[in-house]
Amino acid sequence: MANSFSPETGILLVTIGENPPDRLDKALAREVPEEAALSRSRLMKLIAEGAVALEGVAVTDPKTKVTEGQVFAVTLGEAVETDTLAEDIPLSVVWEDDDLIVIDKPVGMVVHPAPGSYTGTLVNALLHHCGDTLSGVGGEKRPGIVHRIDKDTSGLLVVAKSDRAHHGLAAQFEAHTVTRHYIALVHGRPDAADPRLRGIKGVSFESAGIVKIATQLARHKTDRQRQAVLFHGGRHAVTRVRILEDFGQPPVASLVECWLETGRTHQIRVHMAHAGHGLIGDQTYGGRRKVAAKAAGVAAAEAAQSFPRQALHAASLGFEHPVTGEELMFEAPLPPDMQALLDILRAAQPQA
Repeated sequence: MANSFSPETGILLVTIGENPPDRLDKALAREVPEEAALSRSRLMKLIAEGAVALEGVAVTDPKTKVTEGQVFAVTLGEAVETDTLAEDIPLSVVWEDDDLIVIDKPVGMVVHPAPGSYTGTLVNALLHHCGDTLSGVGGEKRPGIVHRIDKDTSGLLVVAKSDRAHHGLAAQFEAHTVTRHYIALVHGRPDAADPRLRGIKGVSFESAGIVKIATQLARHKTDRQRQAVLFHGGRHAVTRVRILEDFGQPPVASLVECWLETGRTHQIRVHMAHAGHGLIGDQTYGGRRKVAAKAAGVAAAEAAQSFPRQALHAASLGFEHPVTGEELMFEAPLPPDMQALLDILRAAQPQA
């Protein structure tokens, strides 16, 4: 039986998996989805409050032994105020109701407060924008972040305003049923007919010229700000890529569509670099590759070279509303800087 959440009752059912830890608090911390925002300390408090039950009987001792297959019911309590600062920061709201808000995040905005970025984040902005409409996530009156995009990536994010939405969305992300398509400008042309690409481990090909990149991803051993491709250990990651346009003779840059089967940190950026087609402007993974002026023209080469961020945009997002069951799909146009770069690349193309 999989973990599930009931919006009507506010109860999260947590199933104990194989070889569980020897005590209840540790077992629940392992089994609860990361996106549910239930830390071990929060779970300890819920256990002490009698909010965790087995077959209808409250279990209040965190050291209680558990066995595989047991299903614990976790009742989520009233939310308390958060100490994160609410800030009046303009937001591009694509859609909103009592449970969800969809944002077109601008370039340069961090999603969640972290060391070095405690203010000016999307969470700070949402606390102000949503105000009293936040019914609580993970025991606090705060927006529920179920996925993130990098500071210098633009585009669509869905955020939960209630626990019932948070758990429902988290389950969809965990099951990989959320549709997420990105638009990127990359070096070269990731062509399935390229013999070099066919020789790269983890790269395979599907119909209609789609390139599939499947590896494990984990933090880099020496640079903790980077992710690294692995084939043992780490977390499974799958990206698919389709060419939309190419630029230059021979092609030295491409506009591509990437879609995620999984959503790992820096996934598209790492996978495209692994395939030899790093994103234009990516200072972390793009390497020293340049768009050749001889192939694409001086204006295009200079524009690509000076582009100040990874050319990546979360263009479409689709999911089932976790409360109403409605199928939702949203699209966001390219931000001005990426559109300007694309226009320059197109203008440099020879006229037919």
